[in-house]
Amino acid sequence: MRFARLGPVGQETPVVLVDGTYYDVSSITPDIDGAFLSSDGPDAVRAAVAAGSLQELTGADALRVGAPIARPSAVVCIGMNYAAHAAESGSAPPTIPILFLKTPNTVVGPNDAVQIPRGSEKTDWEVELGVVIGARASYLESPEESAAHIAGYVVANDVSERDFQLAVSGGQWSKGKCAPGFNPTGPVLVTPDEVDHSALRLRSWVNGEPRQDSTTEDMIFGVDHIIWHLSQYMALEPGDLVLTGTPEGVALSGRFPYLAPGDVVEIEIDGLGRQRQEFVGFGAGR
Repeated sequence: MRFARLGPVGQETPVVLVDGTYYDVSSITPDIDGAFLSSDGPDAVRAAVAAGSLQELTGADALRVGAPIARPSAVVCIGMNYAAHAAESGSAPPTIPILFLKTPNTVVGPNDAVQIPRGSEKTDWEVELGVVIGARASYLESPEESAAHIAGYVVANDVSERDFQLAVSGGQWSKGKCAPGFNPTGPVLVTPDEVDHSALRLRSWVNGEPRQDSTTEDMIFGVDHIIWHLSQYMALEPGDLVLTGTPEGVALSGRFPYLAPGDVVEIEIDGLGRQRQEFVGFGAGR
């Protein structure tokens, strides 16, 4: 199934997308959140779809697309998880997953404008596969247990300010990862039965010019290993979002300019959808 949230910020309607039509599921759940994903909510929606009892959401195509999950309690990220990206960053491939965090208020709609932070000269893009947690994961015994804790997959843009991340970080990365809006997510949450997470193509463009083009086969640490590994150090809660790293082809490589006001970034993962954001100067729209 493909879940989405449509409407103005803070007033999104939860929907399921079936054969190109959005159906309102607010009679089953008030939102696409951890409570819904960890209960029998998805099964109830599946049954309602089969029974034909859901109402089409009128005017859906004209509505803003929100992030397909309500604000998570945590956004947990894995760094340098593609060897070529580690190399372009000037680092050796990691031998264990590198962890950093983004704040929940970074999660916005896939097509929302993104404000470049005040004083930024090195705002960068990163297409990533996002994993949404569906059941609490703590001290999993093996990577094979991870699948039972995954609700689905999303497209995510791990927007980064590289000077904040590296030059004034104090050794941690999150200063460069947590500006509001720095995690466009969606357009849809796709359930695991429709996704082979091991072989997904990821791509990005800036102003229509290709930047990244890789597949999740190139990950150093796969999805199941990541969720198992994280569970040894924290409890992942239903609705939490885990970002799994980006391939080569970002501005940090030195091959491309950093983002400036007016630039348009598009990212796509096959089977999960496409995003488009215009980057605006600090204070724009405030």
